[in-house]
Amino acid sequence: MSIQQLFLVLRANLRLIASVLCAVVALVMAVSLLLPRKYTAQGEVVVDVRGADPIQGAVMQGSLIPGYLATQVDILTSERVARRVADLLKLKDNAEFRAAWESERGGVGSYEDWLARTLGAALTVKPSRDSSVLGIAFTARDPAFAAAAANAFAQAYIDTSLELKVEPARQYSDWFNDRSSGVREELEAAQRRLSDYQQQHRILTGTDERLDVESERLAQLSAQLVAVQAQRAESRSRTSQPGSVDTLPEVLQNGLIQGLKTDIARLEAQRGQSLRRLGPNHPEVARIDAELGSLRSRVGAETARVAGSLATAARMNDAREAEIAAAVEAQKAKVLELKAHQSRIGVLQRDVENAQRAYDMVTQRYAQTSLESQTRLTNVVVLSPAAEPVVPSTPNLPLNLLLSIVVGGLLGVGAALWRELRHPRIRGEGELGQLLGVPVLAVLPPRPALAGVGLRRLLPAVPQARRLR
Repeated sequence: MSIQQLFLVLRANLRLIASVLCAVVALVMAVSLLLPRKYTAQGEVVVDVRGADPIQGAVMQGSLIPGYLATQVDILTSERVARRVADLLKLKDNAEFRAAWESERGGVGSYEDWLARTLGAALTVKPSRDSSVLGIAFTARDPAFAAAAANAFAQAYIDTSLELKVEPARQYSDWFNDRSSGVREELEAAQRRLSDYQQQHRILTGTDERLDVESERLAQLSAQLVAVQAQRAESRSRTSQPGSVDTLPEVLQNGLIQGLKTDIARLEAQRGQSLRRLGPNHPEVARIDAELGSLRSRVGAETARVAGSLATAARMNDAREAEIAAAVEAQKAKVLELKAHQSRIGVLQRDVENAQRAYDMVTQRYAQTSLESQTRLTNVVVLSPAAEPVVPSTPNLPLNLLLSIVVGGLLGVGAALWRELRHPRIRGEGELGQLLGVPVLAVLPPRPALAGVGLRRLLPAVPQARRLR
């Protein structure tokens, strides 16, 4: 079918199209007028997802914002928020809603669950594009109730988001409070073990200073031991030297012995002179001999005394060496004991420090979570409260009228085409030539009697016309 033929068909069925169009428009408008009017109140809340937490100081990453907003939408449309809205609007005692519940459910089931589902079904939450604003729309027959319900959903969402933030913090606070007592007991036990160990070994503070003092004393004793061992070795070497005692350095360096030897030499010189002058039997010579004997005895005694002192010094060095060696060993044992105490006290002090750090961390987290559990701050703020709507949202008469015109026109055109297919007619000379297969010689003006002659009445004449041709 060409466009011209379609135009001719539509023009021929213009009354049918107009009838269908008017019928559809009338039906839609009648239904629209009979439908109950519903009003939609809309408010907006803004969710601050980029701000820092006032307690923890954490800032949300930009990649988590879309998921966070989707979570907030799910929270807003949750049954928990709807139940809070029912409490805020006091719908549990509303006779109209209770009658509707009994009419719909016959009094079977939970009235609170039905209220939550009914309120949730009338709620529409739409997040704004590229922003943190959530639109809250509520539809109801009463415009005042629609505005109140939308504002109640906004308030219930704020309260619920605050509860969702505070409840975990309260649970953490209780857990940290219980844990702090156990950590405190561990800290006290560690401090008690350290104190008991210090009291048991009579250690007032750490052993670092005492260890330094005792180590210094050990070094001094070791130096003394080395010096005594050197003296003992020297004295032994002197006493064990071969030869006369007179050649000992102590004897040679002794002033008394050297003075006596000088006197002996002087007396020997006098004796020699007296022998030459007086003879060996002279009393003067006898006196000199007596003095020489006395001096030689004194030299011998003094030499023996010096030799004895060397032996005594050697024995004293041996005894002193043994004493200092024993003192060195005792000091070593003391230093090792102090080091062992130091190691043990270091372990106990580390236990105290670890317990102190754990206790500080738990108390810090307890203070933080306790503060979070008491906060009344939230990142959700009402941007614009819902106002009582004036124009109903449904039915939308202009939109319904426009849709009825479009649908009625399409149905009218469809009815015209269906009628043409059921009862095809010749609308022009072009169709006559196509259907009969003969050329059109002339076009006569239509007669009233022939107007509207159907195609089926002309079809039997087609074979005869072909034979005549």
